[in-house]
Amino acid sequence: MRPLEAEIAQLKDQLLRMAGMAESLVVRGVRALVERDDELARSVTAGDDPLDQLEKALDAAAIAVLTKAPLAGQLRLITVVLKITRDLERIGDESTTIARRALELGREPQLKPYQDIPRMSQMATEMLRDALDAFVHGDTAKARGVIPRDKAVDALNRSLHRELAEFMALSPSNIGRCLHLMTISKSLERIADHAKNIAEESVYLYEARDIRHAAEMPIPGEDPPDGESKGSLHR
Repeated sequence: MRPLEAEIAQLKDQLLRMAGMAESLVVRGVRALVERDDELARSVTAGDDPLDQLEKALDAAAIAVLTKAPLAGQLRLITVVLKITRDLERIGDESTTIARRALELGREPQLKPYQDIPRMSQMATEMLRDALDAFVHGDTAKARGVIPRDKAVDALNRSLHRELAEFMALSPSNIGRCLHLMTISKSLERIADHAKNIAEESVYLYEARDIRHAAEMPIPGEDPPDGESKGSLHR
């Protein structure tokens, strides 16, 4: 392996390490909420700093590779790595938000059984895993399959917000806990958004096609919207 290729391979390895750290923070943050585990929540807030440090190290390494006149495909990879790194750092930030709200909620009686939030967490982390797997293996079909799954997370977030709004209307004593849960739900929705971003960047990397902000991204196996050809997004 030539020196530049070795540096790029190392860059990808560091990115995957960062992804593993980010996913772990999400899972542990939600577990801290469900299990009312303050120590676990504090470990999540402490774990965000190493993620930030790794982001800075990755940025520096990527810029160093850029100075060595990489080929067009390598240049696109480095650009995508920089973007994915930013998404992973934001996932860490959202996990910290979840953990902090879990600490606040742990001081009061539990408002309701936690069902939607663990489900949203599972959906978002599965999206993240699949997006990263698509990035590693160049599987753009898998990356495209991640994108429409974001809508299901959005729907759960809206549903939970409606339910919590009803709780707040019933009693002012519910407002504080409801607002914390709304923030957690929104953080999970944003984590799914970041996973979607990573999937879109993976398509860009391997197809040199920017599919961000496409009007519709059909779910694999479903017919496209009326008036849109099946090949419009999958050429």
